[in-house]
Amino acid sequence: MKIALVGNQNCGKTTLFNALTGSNQHVGNFPGVTVDGKVGQIKNKEKISLVDLPGIYSLTPYSSEEIVTRDFIIKEKPDVVLNIIDATNIERNLYLTMQLLELDVPLIIALNMMDEVNASGNSIDVNKLSEGLGVKICPISASKNQGIDELMEETIKVGKNKIMPIHIDVCEKDSPVHRAIHAIMHLVEDHCEKYGLPKRYVATQLIQKDEILSKEINLSENEVDLLGHIICEMENDNGYDNEISIIGMRYNYIDRVVKKSVTIKSTQTKEQIRSSKIDRILTNKYLAFPIFILIIGLIFSITFGLVNTYISDLLGNGLNHLINIVHKEMDNADFNIVLISLICDGLMTGVFSVLSFLPTVVVLFFFLSLLEDTGYMSRVAFIMDKPLRKIGLSGRSFVPLLIGFGCSVPAVMATRTTASEKDKKLTLMLIPFIPCSAKLPIFTAVVGGFFKLDVLVILGLYFLSVALGILVGFISKLIKKSKPTPFMMELPNYRLPTVKNTLLLMWEKAKDFIKKAFTVIFVCSLIIWFLNSFDFKFNYVDGDTISVDSSMLSKISSFITPLFRPIGINDWRYCASLITGLTAKESLVSTLTVLYGSVDLAIVNVNTGQILAFLVFVILYMPCIATFAVLRKELKSTSLAILYMAGQTLFAYFMAMLFYGVSLLC
Repeated sequence: MKIALVGNQNCGKTTLFNALTGSNQHVGNFPGVTVDGKVGQIKNKEKISLVDLPGIYSLTPYSSEEIVTRDFIIKEKPDVVLNIIDATNIERNLYLTMQLLELDVPLIIALNMMDEVNASGNSIDVNKLSEGLGVKICPISASKNQGIDELMEETIKVGKNKIMPIHIDVCEKDSPVHRAIHAIMHLVEDHCEKYGLPKRYVATQLIQKDEILSKEINLSENEVDLLGHIICEMENDNGYDNEISIIGMRYNYIDRVVKKSVTIKSTQTKEQIRSSKIDRILTNKYLAFPIFILIIGLIFSITFGLVNTYISDLLGNGLNHLINIVHKEMDNADFNIVLISLICDGLMTGVFSVLSFLPTVVVLFFFLSLLEDTGYMSRVAFIMDKPLRKIGLSGRSFVPLLIGFGCSVPAVMATRTTASEKDKKLTLMLIPFIPCSAKLPIFTAVVGGFFKLDVLVILGLYFLSVALGILVGFISKLIKKSKPTPFMMELPNYRLPTVKNTLLLMWEKAKDFIKKAFTVIFVCSLIIWFLNSFDFKFNYVDGDTISVDSSMLSKISSFITPLFRPIGINDWRYCASLITGLTAKESLVSTLTVLYGSVDLAIVNVNTGQILAFLVFVILYMPCIATFAVLRKELKSTSLAILYMAGQTLFAYFMAMLFYGVSLLC
C-alpha cells in the first residue's frame, strides 16, 4: 500500500511523517523544508509506504511543489491520500481539501493541532465536519503523538477498501459557476475517460485556465473555442473573473461547513496571541535586522570562540596523542616504514584533522535547529525580503540561501521552491557565496592558528562572502533590469523546540560529517599521501635520500603554482590543497595536515596578506564536485553549470588578487 501525505506548509506534515515512520527526516518550522517527495515505511507495517509530498496551498500548478504533488496523486495513483490539516487555521487549510475531493481518490483527513484548539477554548465537531465534507476525519496532535494509532488504522482501512469521499456538489444550484462546471464536464468527459482524469477537477482547473492540464487532455480547436465561450458567459453572468469565481465557490462552501462544525470562543489561540506579541519586537521595522545580526553574532561567538577554542582543540589534541601512540607502537613492532607512514601520516592524520572540528559543526547546527524549530527562520525570510528585492529576488529565495550555510547541495535543490526561472537562476548564482559548513574546519584551523581575534576574522570572512554575493546580485539586476516576483509566506506560530527534533538534527549532521570523514576525506588522504610519498618511478620519497620536491604531487602541483603567485600562493602544497578541496572542502585541511604535518606548520612561513588572500579564494572559489553535479541537473545544462563554476572561480581569483595587492601596499 502506498499512502500520499498532503498538506499546507507548517501544518505538521513532516512531524506526522516522522511519527508514523520513525524516519530521521528533519522537521523545520519554516516553509520549503520538503522539496521532493520523501518515502518511509510505516512502523511495524513493512508493506505500507508513506510519501511525504511538498507543502502546498492548492493544486493549481503555479509552483514546482504544486506540480510535484499534483502529478504524484494523478499519475502515481496512491492507494490513499492522507490530508493533514492545521485545525487552528481550518478555513485556509480546507481550500486544498476541496481540490483533493475533486480528484476522486480514497481520502482521509488528519485534523492536527487539536490540543491547541481545545486550549484556546474553541471546539470542532468532527462528526459534523466529516459529514459536511463527505470524508473520514481523525483528530490528532502529531507533536504530542496523540491519535496517531487511530489515524493509521483508519487510513489503512480507507486504502484497503478503496473508500471514496461521498460526492458533494459544492456549487450553489443554478448559479453561473454551477452551469459552467457542468457544461465543461460534459465537454471534456471523453478526454477524461481517455487519460484517466476526474472530470470535475479538470472542469474547475480549465475554468482557472490551467494551461498544463489543457495540453495534457489534448482539446481540439473547436473545444478550446467552446470552452472560452462558456468561461466568458460565466464571468458575465457572475460578475467576477474566472479565478475569483472558482475560489469564491470553494470558500463559500468551506464557510458554510465551518459555521456548522466549529465553535469559536477566541479568534486566536494562545500560541497565536503569544506569537503576535513576540513579533512586535522581532519583526519591528527598526529592531528586526539588528536583532538578527545580534543573534547570528552570538551564535558565531559561542561556536567559534568557546566550542572551537576549547572542545575542538581538546579533541584535536586527544586525536594527535592517539596518532603518536599508534606510530610509536608500530615503530616498536618493526612495521615497514611505508606502512607506518600510510597509517599514521596519511590516513589517521588526514581523517583526524577534519574529525577534530566535529563539535564546532554540531554546535552550529544545534543553534540553527533552535532557530528553525521556534519559527524564527520564517521571520528572517520576512525580514530579508526587502534587502533581497534590492538585488532582484524575494524573501522566498532566503530559504535555499539559508540552507547553503549547511551544505550547497540541498541548497541548490531547494531553489525549486523559487517562484520563477529567473529567480531560480539568480539564486543558484548566489548560493556559492554562502559559506557552507564544510568550510568551517578551514576557517577554524587556519584563522585560529594565525589570528588572535579569530572569532572576529571568521565572522568578517562570512560577512565578506555574503556581501560580495549581494554585490554580484545587484550588478546582475542592473544588467538584466529584472524585477522581483511577488512574495507571500505564512508566519508559523512560535513554538518551543522539541528535544527530540534538536537531537535528531545534531545526530544527522554528526553522522554526515563522520561519514564524509571516513569516505571522501579518507580516500583523499590516501591519494594525497600516495602522490606525496612516491615519485613517477614509484620510488618511496624519504626525506634523507630523495627530496620531497620530486614526488608526483609536487610535480603536478608545481605545474599550476605560477597561476597562483599573483594571489600570494608560492608553495605547491597550498595548490595541492585547493585541488583536493574540489572533492570536499574539508579535504583542504587534511591535505595541508598530511603535507606539512599540521596546519600550524603550514602557516609558519606565510604573512598576513598571503593568508587573507588564500582564505578569500577558498571562501569564494567553486563549490565541491557534488554541488556541480546537482547544479548541472537543476540548470538542465552542462555548459551553463560549467560557466557558473568558472565564473565563480575567476571572481574568487580576482578578489584574492585584490586583497593580496592591497596587503603589499600596506
